[in-house]
Amino acid sequence: MFTLEIDGTAIAVINGDEATARDLFTCDGFKEDIRTLTVDSKPIWNGTSELKVRAASQDEIEEFDEAIAADQGEGEFEPDPQHANDESDDEEDEADIVFLVDIDDEDEDQDEA
Repeated sequence: MFTLEIDGTAIAVINGDEATARDLFTCDGFKEDIRTLTVDSKPIWNGTSELKVRAASQDEIEEFDEAIAADQGEGEFEPDPQHANDESDDEEDEADIVFLVDIDDEDEDQDEA
């Protein structure tokens, strides 16, 4: 797993290989997302800071696993290292991304106009 770090802050974890992580974290669509998504009313990315992709720490991996388990409605999640890459046999190019920061929920403030 790999982590996107911006200005020393771990932003997101992806469960792909390094090439997949670099491709997704640096693609134009993701960059636009992190420029428009906010944390404490500030954009996640200012558009100029380095987007650093590095190996995920054990704590980040555990947070990723817990978020995926919660999303799937499972209780405790204990990953099986032998099957970690088998989950998406039909969708090899897809990877899950979990944000490690609390993104502001702007949908509550925006009514359908």
